[in-house]
Amino acid sequence: MKRKLVTGLVALAIVAATSSAALAHCQIPCGIYDDPARFKLLEEHVTTIEKSMKQIESLSQEQKPNWNQIVRWVTNKEAHADKLSEIVTFYFMTQRLKPADPSDKEASSKYLRELTLLHQMLLHAMKAKQTVDVEHCAKLRELIADFKNSYLGTQSHRHVHPKTSGQIQPMQSFRQS
Repeated sequence: MKRKLVTGLVALAIVAATSSAALAHCQIPCGIYDDPARFKLLEEHVTTIEKSMKQIESLSQEQKPNWNQIVRWVTNKEAHADKLSEIVTFYFMTQRLKPADPSDKEASSKYLRELTLLHQMLLHAMKAKQTVDVEHCAKLRELIADFKNSYLGTQSHRHVHPKTSGQIQPMQSFRQS
């Protein structure tokens, strides 16, 4: 009985320790948000997806394809599309976008526009996993730029940084939570 309990607790600890690594942010919410870093990550994921697509195409054209390398590039493409989707879903859609008051038409319109852009990103990330069509990468870049412009705008944002012991520091490129 004691051995089963210990084994179960160890298994639970392993699952808990490894499952949080897959998420784009902590989801506590901790109040520590680095929106520009998330945008940079999104852009890097698209670049990696595109490179993977090109490598898959190139390696597939060889007289004697190296299937091991092709599989590795497919796996890489899939992983980065998943990471992009996780940032969109777990960071922006669940933590950063706040539903607007329906009586505020301008805020409601902005909310729906940003939600639509994020949803379109998810669709193109899914299509990038299904194909090697680099047009999905071009569309992802366009959607990220459109969302970034809408989301960050020109307003000054505030950010809580752990090194400042919770003091709020004004920062030009961070969105207020």
